[in-house]
Amino acid sequence: MTANLVPDELWDRIAPLLPTRPARRHRHPGRLPVPDRVALAGIVYVLRKGVAWRDVPCQVVG
Repeated sequence: MTANLVPDELWDRIAPLLPTRPARRHRHPGRLPVPDRVALAGIVYVLRKGVAWRDVPCQVVG
């Protein structure tokens, strides 16, 4: 479903604008980050459907 919300052409234009991720800390690394394209798909889904973030299906962001 991510490919439907964020087509390759759009991703090719947005990806260079995103900052690079800092290296994870060794001692307290925290949660694993979500890939940028998946996060963008979730944002697009919320904007298109008008739902709250908690109502986004797992298939979109997982």
